[in-house]
Amino acid sequence: KQWYQRRVAITAGVSDLKATIARDVSELVITHEGRPLPDGMLLALLTPNSTLNVAGKLLGGKVHGSLARAGKVKGQTPKVAKQEDKKKKKTGRCKRRIQYNRRFATNVNTFGRKKGPNSNS
Repeated sequence: KQWYQRRVAITAGVSDLKATIARDVSELVITHEGRPLPDGMLLALLTPNSTLNVAGKLLGGKVHGSLARAGKVKGQTPKVAKQEDKKKKKTGRCKRRIQYNRRFATNVNTFGRKKGPNSNS
């Protein structure tokens, strides 16, 4: 940082102050207490012996990463056809009812060894 001290006439405006600092005044921003001052404002409206900050305008909005690679992953992913809708599983009271009927109500006692619920014979 560089610090400069200048005495300016009370009748001067912000645009006059910019002209004494630099040739290209469109690139300068003068702030007082964190707020930018408009060009038409008179310096007499500020408190005496106040500090003004002068800064150059910065280019904003830099993008992180290259825009050439935007959407790279989505473009590389192969398109998969949508599957046909399957019947949704029963839940709650309905599921318990089916479970009861399968285990107890339609149970036929046969001789021999008991078969498990996953056997297809």
